[in-house]
Amino acid sequence: MVFDPDTLKFDDNGLIPAIAQQEGSGEVLMMAWMNKDAVIRSLESGKVTYWSRSRQSFWVKGETSGHTQKMIEMRVDCDRDCLLLVVDQTGPACHTNRRSCFYTSIEEDGEVELMQPES
Repeated sequence: MVFDPDTLKFDDNGLIPAIAQQEGSGEVLMMAWMNKDAVIRSLESGKVTYWSRSRQSFWVKGETSGHTQKMIEMRVDCDRDCLLLVVDQTGPACHTNRRSCFYTSIEEDGEVELMQPES
């Protein structure tokens, strides 16, 4: 079966959420947005490409930081409105220089920082 990106359900802005997960460990690294062209570019190049809502432009993960994401597999959820990107992450995934963007736990007594920035 040939993949048709038009079968994905993009929001009113033409975007779909994409969750990056580390191959092997299953660690959730980050969430970002993709448009149809970012999906196609990622599939064609193997380099994960997102759409920046603030800059209104494409960004290839790690293009400036060197903290790249090599796409191993792209999966779509049952509603076809969210993507899971199984990646091989080099270096931190978060712009705060942490391995994952999900480094804060919300607990009954408040927030707890689970990891420090990498050196």
